[in-house]
Parts: sequence; structure tokens; C-alpha cells
Amino acid sequence: MQHMMPLSSHNSTMGDLDEVIMFSSSHGVVILDLGLVATSSLDRFLMVWKLKAQCRAYKFIGHAEAVTSIQFSPDGQLLASASQDRTVRLWIPCIHGESSVLKGHTASVRCVNFSHDGHFLVSASNDKSIKIWSVRHQRLLFSLFQHTHWVRCAKYSPDGRLIASCSEDKSVKIWDTRNKTCIDSFLDYEGFANFVDFNPSGTCIASAGSNHTVKLWDIRMKKLLQHYQVHRAGVNCVSFHPSGNYLITASTDGTLKILDLLEGRLIYTLHGHKGPVLSVAFSKGGEKFASGGADAQVLLWKTNFDSLDYKEVLKHHIRRTHIDDPPHLLDIYPRSPHLHDEKLQSVEVNPTFDVTNTQTLDPPVIEISSSSSFSTPDDVSSEDLQHSPASVLPRSSKRKTENEVRSAVHDMDKQTGISPSLGNALEQIVGQLDVLTLTISILEQRLTLTEDKLKECLENQQQMLLQGGREE
Repeated sequence: MQHMMPLSSHNSTMGDLDEVIMFSSSHGVVILDLGLVATSSLDRFLMVWKLKAQCRAYKFIGHAEAVTSIQFSPDGQLLASASQDRTVRLWIPCIHGESSVLKGHTASVRCVNFSHDGHFLVSASNDKSIKIWSVRHQRLLFSLFQHTHWVRCAKYSPDGRLIASCSEDKSVKIWDTRNKTCIDSFLDYEGFANFVDFNPSGTCIASAGSNHTVKLWDIRMKKLLQHYQVHRAGVNCVSFHPSGNYLITASTDGTLKILDLLEGRLIYTLHGHKGPVLSVAFSKGGEKFASGGADAQVLLWKTNFDSLDYKEVLKHHIRRTHIDDPPHLLDIYPRSPHLHDEKLQSVEVNPTFDVTNTQTLDPPVIEISSSSSFSTPDDVSSEDLQHSPASVLPRSSKRKTENEVRSAVHDMDKQTGISPSLGNALEQIVGQLDVLTLTISILEQRLTLTEDKLKECLENQQQMLLQGGREE
């Protein structure tokens, strides 16, 4: 491996092993294969790093509290973020900083994830609920309630038909998005899962355990396939290589581990963070991955641990995401359950000693407000960050939603000199709209429970009629 370019801008927390680039952030990290890396942190900011040509960093300001999760949409036109301020935001990652606020959760939001087509967004929260949002219409579609404790993570399957979630109630649940029901639940009595995700073919899920373990489950055969005990502390995040052959894990013990899922063994242990590693993510092509830690650093690693050409493998996974494709039992890479411990031989990689030092000066940081009236700095060209079309977020340019009234009032005050009394009245209206949003969320939950009860009663009545007909 080669090492390291440190870039700094976040102020608080948050390897294939050839080259490492280091920059500051933490909590959440995601890579877009167009030379962009997005990071989130406890400092309330999102950072988008432009790594091509002249390196620059863009700080997006809008959340009132820590940003806990971020993700690019599949086409790269949008960036979703979750925050402890109980909101989800959709950003157009351009220099204008346009964003739209999604409200509905009543507690901190821990995770956001786009569906494979980018039409839907799922969020997981400490209010014990999972919510599904329409990206185009920017509204809540429905909520899922069955977890009995904080929901730490929720992810769409590659075909968009399923959602996997994990909670501090020690369960991992699989949901059918069409029927809006829980179709499976995996329990772990030793601890809860911090993170869960589907493999690229959608046949298995991996969970990162607070009890130091990583587990792979077959969601069709409903059985545990592989069980790894390679960390000395809780596992916070996992990421599948696009080929599905490798899994990388991030742990509070300060290390990253790369697992060979075909052979069922640990192949690399990566050092570099000074403290817990909170997140990790592969790029779409798998040639890079990034890790974020509580040391307010993000390391960008260039992979070389496998020389295979993955083009055919990736094409296969793309075909598998088609809605009509049947499941393929032969897709499962493990042939039987395995239990692994730290005694297996693996390669230890420490960038401080094993990687060439390529450190550079910190890049310039450009602050971008969430207000749509943000003006372009003189030194920012249109090539630095794309100018996404306004049609991606239709409401951001045509009309303000009730969740954006505050920023609209602020702008109008400056432009037209609205009186303070009118401004206060509008603020009160916004407050009432927030209350109505929460009330609708509660009513939706009650309606869902009522529908379930009604369905159960109808099924029982039908069974009684059938039994009566047989007796006659």
C-alpha cells in the first residue's frame, strides 16, 4: 500500500490495500465513483470532497444537530442525510446548496438509504419506526412498526422489494415493501446489530454485532451461513465488495477487517485510525473504499487484494436486480456455516509503517448554506460540483413545502421587509404544521394496527364459514 493525504475540515468525530488517502470527518462516509466522497459528522455538517484534479471540500450547512448518516442516490443527483435533529434532508449536491426537509420522526434518525431506482428513501429512527418516503414528491408514504427498541439501520435490497432492519431489541427483520409486512425475523440473544446490509445479489444479509461478531444470514433458507469472531470490540459497520466475494468490517477496536467470503476466512487487518472506526463503504466499482473514525479522520483506501476482472460478476448482479428474476440457490457463496476466530493467519497492514507517505496540504473548504438563495463564490467553477436540474427536486424551485417555511420567511424578510408580527404568525403556523405532521404519523400507526386486526378477523370469519360448510 501507499499512504496518505490528510484533508481536514470536520471538527468532531465521526485499504485493498494499495493506497490510502486520509481526511477529516466521521460517522458516515460514502463514495461516488465520479471522484466525490461524502462524509457526515457530529459537527452538524456534511462534507463533499472533490478528489479529482485540484482537491476541494464543500461543507453543506443545514442540520441543527449531528448528522448520523448520508447516501448518494444511484444516479448521483441527490444526497440524503439523517440527523439527530429528527429530520431527513435531500440535497442537490451543487454549489447552490438546495435542500428539502422531510419531517415525521419523533426522535433521532440514525440511517437513510435509497432504493435501487432512486424513487424511494427509507429511514430508521430511535422512535422505533422505519419510514419510507417518496423522493419525487418528498412526502411520507408509510411507516413500519414492529421493533420494540431503537432502530439502528434499515437498507433496501438490490431489487427494492425487501428492506432489512436491525434494532437494539436484538432482532434483524426482513420487510416486504409491497405488503408492508415483516416476513422474517432473526434473533441474536448475545447482543444487538449495529448495522445490516444485503449482499449484491440480494440473497444474504450481513449484520455487524455489538457483541464483536459479524454474521451472514441466508434470507431464503432462513439460516445462519457464516459467523466471524475477528474483532475485540463491537462492530459498527460492514460493506460488501461489488463482486460479493469480500466483506469489510469496521470496529470500535480501531481496526478494519477484510473477509474472504468464498474461503470463509480473515485475509486482512487494517490499522490507521486512532480510536473506534465508525463507518466503511466500498465504491461502486470496488476499486476503493473509505473508512471514517471517531478520530475525526476518513481514510480512503485503494484496493489490490484481488486481481480478478469483476465486469462479468457486476453484470450478473445487475441482472439479478430485475423485478422478475427468480432466486438462484447456487448464488450463495458459503457452502456451510463456519465459525472463525482471531487465530487464523491474515495480513496486518499499518499505513504508518507499511504505506508510502503521500501527505498533502489541506484543501480549501467552501461553505454552502442550505438556503436556495446561496450565491456562487467567485472561485468556484461550474465544474467543481455539478449543477443538478431543478426538476430533481421539483418543490425546491417551484414552491416551498411546509417544512421549508422557516427558510422562506427568512429570505422574504430580507427582500420585502415583512413586519416582525407577520413573521411571528408564520412561525406559529409552521409550528402547527409540525404538530399536524406528528399527529398524522401517529394516526397512520393506529390505522395500520386496525387494518391488521380487521384482516385477522376476516380470516377467522372465513375459516369459521368453511368449517361450518364442511359440517353441514
